[in-house]
Amino acid sequence: MAIAGKPLPDWDSDVLGCCQDMKTCCYGFWCCPCLACTVSGNFGENSCLPLCDICGPGILAACGIPICVPPAVLSLRAGMRNRYGIKGSLCKDIVLSCFCEWCSWCQMHRELKHRKKNPTVITIQNNPVVSMQPIPTVQPAMMMMPAQPVATGFVSQPTVVIQTK
Repeated sequence: MAIAGKPLPDWDSDVLGCCQDMKTCCYGFWCCPCLACTVSGNFGENSCLPLCDICGPGILAACGIPICVPPAVLSLRAGMRNRYGIKGSLCKDIVLSCFCEWCSWCQMHRELKHRKKNPTVITIQNNPVVSMQPIPTVQPAMMMMPAQPVATGFVSQPTVVIQTK
């Protein structure tokens, strides 16, 4: 899929691109929940959202509802791809969310850092809008006449007839 004839860009770094930013990967290795909460907050979502991935499966499994796809990492990954127009598919997002969740958080953190350094520039062309309305016209007052003229001297009501002389 392409936007305005341009091909969609790839992620700024690979999923296993830890050598590109060792600080992010070390942060993710030692405290991945902290990194996940940071990514969520920087993306504009609730910072506690990734805690659903940590606490959610255990609580749901205790209630008899098995879950294998971490919802927070999947939704943020898909949202980030959608917002920045990054090439990929939901199927790839599900696979990465299930089998390489921490690497996915690190990749999203590197992507946000890259976007912060190189902001996306959107040029908006402002076209003036001219609203053309018809000129209001005033119609002359008209007097309404009954279809059948009433005879003079008589006023009719449903059950009363009055005659004047």
